[in-house]
Amino acid sequence: MTAPFETKTFSGENWLGDLRARLDEASVHEEERDTGDHVLNPDLGPYARWEGPPRDAAVLIGIMERVDGPSVVLTQRTGHLKSHAGQVAFPGGKIDPTDNGPVEAALREADEEIGLPPGHVEPLGNLAPYLTGSGYRVVPVVGAIREISPFHPNPGEVEDVFEVPLDFLMNPANHQKQSRVWQGKRRYFYAMPFGERYIWGVTAGIIRSLYETVYR
Repeated sequence: MTAPFETKTFSGENWLGDLRARLDEASVHEEERDTGDHVLNPDLGPYARWEGPPRDAAVLIGIMERVDGPSVVLTQRTGHLKSHAGQVAFPGGKIDPTDNGPVEAALREADEEIGLPPGHVEPLGNLAPYLTGSGYRVVPVVGAIREISPFHPNPGEVEDVFEVPLDFLMNPANHQKQSRVWQGKRRYFYAMPFGERYIWGVTAGIIRSLYETVYR
C-alpha cells in the first residue's frame, strides 16, 4: 500500500491528481473491499431489511475547489419523502435502464436534484459499491465540479444544498461511531455532525469508505 497523501495540502491541482491516482489504484482491488451497513453490524448481513435481489443505485461525491480548500456538495432531503425524509444525502438515486452505468446515473440524478449540469463535472473514479440494509447496491462516483454555478434544488426532493470542507470529512477524529436500538438489538453506524447538519447512516458510511480508500 502506498503512503497516504497529506490531508492538509488541498490546494492547486496536487490534491486532485493524488485523488485520481489513489482511486485508480483502489479500483484494481475494488472487489476485495467490503463496504456497507453490515460492516459495523456483521450479524445483519448485507441487505438486512430486503428480501429481493439488490437494487442498483449511484450517488455523486461532488468536490469543488474553494479558496479555503476543496468542499463536498451534500443535500438535505425534504421532509415529506417516503424514505430518508429530512436526512443529509449525496445527490443520487436508482440506476435507470436507460443509464449507461453508474457514472451517467449519478450525473443525471445530480442534474435533476440540484441543477448541476453533467458537463460541469469531471468524473475521477468510483468507490467500491456500498451495500445498504434497505437493499441497495450503491456505487459512489467521485467527481470534480469544474464549473461552479448556483445550485437549483428540486423542491420535490431537496430542501437545501450545502457544502462541507473535504478536510473535515477526511479527518477520522470526526468519524463518530454511534448506535440505536433496532428490532430489539443495538445497531451501529457512523455519524459526522457538522454544525447544524447531522450526517449519518449511509451518507456517513460512504464518506468513511472514501476515507478508507484514499487515506489508508
